Amino acid sequence: MKNIRHLACLIMFFACCSCIGDLDTLPLNETDKTAQQVYQTKEDFEKGLAYVYGSFSLVSQNNPHVSDIAVGDAGQSDLIRQFVMLNEMSADGLKCIWGDSYITDLQNNSWSSTPNSAITAVYTRTMMIITRANEFLLQSSQTSIEGIQGLRAEARFLRALAYYIMMDLFGNPPFALENNIGGEMPSQIGREALFNWIEKELKELHDGTEMPEIGDVPYPRATKGAVSALLARMYLNAETYTETPRWKEARNYASEVISSGKYSLCTNYEHLFLQDNTENEDARKEFIFAIAYDGLKTQTWGGTSHFLSACLDYQGSLDIARLLGYPEGSLITRDSWNGYHVPDEYVAFFELSDITWEEGRTGFGYNRETSDRRALFYNGGCTKEYEVKNASTGWRCWKYTSRDSQGKLYSRQEDPMLSSADFALFRLAEMYLIYAEAQARIDGGKTSDPLAIQYIQKLRSRAGVSTPSYIDTEFILKERARELMWEGHRRTDLIRYGYYTSRNFPWPYKGGIPDGKVELDTYRTVYPILESELNENLNLVQNEGY
Repeated sequence: MKNIRHLACLIMFFACCSCIGDLDTLPLNETDKTAQQVYQTKEDFEKGLAYVYGSFSLVSQNNPHVSDIAVGDAGQSDLIRQFVMLNEMSADGLKCIWGDSYITDLQNNSWSSTPNSAITAVYTRTMMIITRANEFLLQSSQTSIEGIQGLRAEARFLRALAYYIMMDLFGNPPFALENNIGGEMPSQIGREALFNWIEKELKELHDGTEMPEIGDVPYPRATKGAVSALLARMYLNAETYTETPRWKEARNYASEVISSGKYSLCTNYEHLFLQDNTENEDARKEFIFAIAYDGLKTQTWGGTSHFLSACLDYQGSLDIARLLGYPEGSLITRDSWNGYHVPDEYVAFFELSDITWEEGRTGFGYNRETSDRRALFYNGGCTKEYEVKNASTGWRCWKYTSRDSQGKLYSRQEDPMLSSADFALFRLAEMYLIYAEAQARIDGGKTSDPLAIQYIQKLRSRAGVSTPSYIDTEFILKERARELMWEGHRRTDLIRYGYYTSRNFPWPYKGGIPDGKVELDTYRTVYPILESELNENLNLVQNEGY
């Protein structure tokens, strides 16, 4: 379904290239190949680059039920799934009734230096991306094959993106480049120095000619638009990383993406999250860079599959399908794990009309026709206050479903169990929000800047709600909660606003307290370095507090 290479054969092809320490070893069998033997033609390098891309979405070499890292549940070892968990479940918008230890750690903000599955998965897989990109860059540095510079630019972007994720989540991770392969173990350079390196790397890609423009390479490969989008996001959070705000740069790079004319808003918000979201041109035009998933070819129980399956029980899936006009007995999701919930306090950010609590399962629980269209909620059979062990509390969310943009349902027994919806790491709506927030901060906390108002109005018009005559930073934070729910932004947003650890910004089970009225230790704004890394690499030190 996706315009992406089938990765199974190339993963076996590059199986020897899995970690820093063994990349330069001789093969154990005569049929094995060294990296130098693998990289011969342009097609070899294209396969090698696809291997780096595939590291964002795949959990093993050939089986979605088996993890290739030290996480027992393969679905829980997926990078995107656990990237979202670290950023959303540790904050106020995503909660879960399951008893998995990593879920308890995240929603109670009680993780320790002994890493859980989510921390292990994100740390390990992100470092795998860095290692594989480094190997690709090392092997491609000595060839003059036509087109190699463009492939190298993509690999540099993927490495910079991985380092950004590490900097945001782990603060001061190990820093390795091509020269570390087969050489010295990496050291840490500090969060600010890592920010400066990422900035320099991205600006070189931005200003140079090697990074592809949109349309030069097939979806889902990265282009210059993704470079500008990452710069905009990084500058928006620069004060967190370096103690120096960079609002003007954030605004300017967001403006560059917006004014490029290469992207436009999808007319229907729901279509951004359906099974054909990037095959539907109206939705795909909003995507700047996404991680591709295919329920048949790039299978995982992570990615968007976990959202598809984890949010509803069987009855809820039946009810929503019926309420949307599907034949009696239809399901809106292929599977029903009944775990993920949204606290009423988060749902209150959305402008909903005629809210009722549907204990008898008679409707969505609010008037969808007159409410914010981004509010894809359901409260049938539930009570208002979320309780951590009670499946019948709080709201459910159906942002991801087994539908496509033509209304077809893929929820029968013969349909794929896994999701084909791609996950947007960057989309145009975020650039509108970055521009507006940066301008508001430049203007002292609120702005009537015509462009900022225009961009917010575009988002709210699509959502069917009105726009105020001026906007302030508090309004924008709520707008980000509405527009970007469960897309991996919330923790970073609350840290930027100074709310993540503050007692004055409670949410259910923050710090393990039911009403969340507690102050978190400031060290919890970053996660711990893996103990296994510290034991194996004496150059590394643990983050403060762990």
